[in-house]
Amino acid sequence: MAVNVKKDFGNYRKNKTDISSSLVYGKIPPQANELEEAVLGAIMLEKDKMAEVLEIIQSPDCFYVSAHQKIYASIRSLFDKGMPVDLLTVTEELRKTGDLEFVGGPYFLTKLTMSVVSSAHVEAHARIVMEKFIQRELIRISGEVISDAYEDSTDVFDLLDKAETGLYEITDKHLRKNFKSLTDVLVETVKEIEAAKNNKSDLTGVPSGFVELDRATAGWQKNALIIVAARPAVGKTAFTLNLAMNAAKNSEKPYPVAFFSLEMGAGELVKRMLSATTEVSMDAITKGRMEEHEFVQLTQRMTKLANMPIYLDDQAALNIFELRAKARRLKQRHNIQMIIIDYLQLMSAGNDKGPGNREQEISKISRDLKALAKELEIPIIALSQLNRAVENRKESKVPQLSDLRESGAIEQDADMVMFLYRPEYYGIENNEMGEAVEGETHIHIAKNRSGSTATIKLQFIKEYQKFVDLPDTSFGSFQPMDNPQAGIRRDPDGFGDSKFFIAGGNNGGFQTMPSKANNVNWDDEEDPNGGSKNTRRGGLGNSFGSGQDEEAPF
Repeated sequence: MAVNVKKDFGNYRKNKTDISSSLVYGKIPPQANELEEAVLGAIMLEKDKMAEVLEIIQSPDCFYVSAHQKIYASIRSLFDKGMPVDLLTVTEELRKTGDLEFVGGPYFLTKLTMSVVSSAHVEAHARIVMEKFIQRELIRISGEVISDAYEDSTDVFDLLDKAETGLYEITDKHLRKNFKSLTDVLVETVKEIEAAKNNKSDLTGVPSGFVELDRATAGWQKNALIIVAARPAVGKTAFTLNLAMNAAKNSEKPYPVAFFSLEMGAGELVKRMLSATTEVSMDAITKGRMEEHEFVQLTQRMTKLANMPIYLDDQAALNIFELRAKARRLKQRHNIQMIIIDYLQLMSAGNDKGPGNREQEISKISRDLKALAKELEIPIIALSQLNRAVENRKESKVPQLSDLRESGAIEQDADMVMFLYRPEYYGIENNEMGEAVEGETHIHIAKNRSGSTATIKLQFIKEYQKFVDLPDTSFGSFQPMDNPQAGIRRDPDGFGDSKFFIAGGNNGGFQTMPSKANNVNWDDEEDPNGGSKNTRRGGLGNSFGSGQDEEAPF
């Protein structure tokens, strides 16, 4: 059999499993040659087996023997083209690529098919082949890490990133979730619906802490990627910090939250949270110029903040691989229920291919964030900047989906997109009713896969970096006070809980108290109508229907 030594050596060098990385401490790398042959033989015997194997083994590199790698690559090529896979077609494909003699010729392919007794267990065989490959990859990555760790010029943090990236690639490329039958998913869904039915609250996700926002979203749903976007200095960080604190201090069930800040340090974030929790002005906390009562108030209320399960990470230039690794650890150790990222455009994709296209990089980050939300089954809230198109518009300054910066993939990948808009940011001081709009913030839900779009108004107290529900000024929320001097008293048993309405009967309707003027007795000198004592019947409280002609007092 003719063998091209030079060519074969080049192919061998391309193989990831080389001697330096696989032969550790004189041991033979994990392998299962017989099972590899059984898998390849079964695929060539039965056409339907390739689909089963492909769900487990995606790459030819998963095979240990180089000849097996080339055979599987030819089989994969035929399968992708939609051509039948059997002994003859695989032989012809290998002949076209020039690898037929390298693998052992038609004789070796025939031997593979003859050695298979049954293809019934091909899935189990394929899983063992994959396990051996993962073991070899772990040995390779560990060997590279050990080698680099001995070098004095190696940056230890870069080495950690490299190790985490290598491990993530194994999981991302070779370990995928299998499909679920409709029956299994239906059972899980019915259980969720039943739990929601038995839940007295309308919330089915992590609460925001704001009544109208929770009513519109039913809470932040698991598996969801939520984008919060606004122009600089509108209050994105303050808003999401309030979301984190509201979730972490929820009275029914505290929700652990991870907050990744790529822009601000952890100390700055804590100062903002202290101001919002203790209601001591941000300016006083930053400068340290507090009155004695403010300092006492700060120390007394800061315990509430200390008890909140919030985990801060202020690493700058965080890439998606580092975020994924940290999020997994936080989920495992602290069972976090929500992740907040401030903000999306400061992240990097974490690849080593150079600068590249920034729009493509942001697209990859948004896709990976959505995948991470599904993997951890928690909501991820990512902040995003807006481009300057909103500033250049002459009409409404309310942000739109097209204003999202650097990538259109953000709005595609996101389950919900919310825009923060403050009228005073654009110099608007009063609304159409002439009312002051200082601090009024509009939350525009421009996209919502799980519900409808809406606009919610909140009040931003800038002094404390705190958001609160905007007071309802509609007529339906009006609750009158007792005002006997105005002749109105409230009846607690009134219709519809109204305090001044009496239902039914001849006396039904709004009730008024008797006027105090009924008790006035006029003197001759002080009669305001100029009448005499004979024309008055003893006071205003007497009836005028006495049957006698007399002058009315008014």
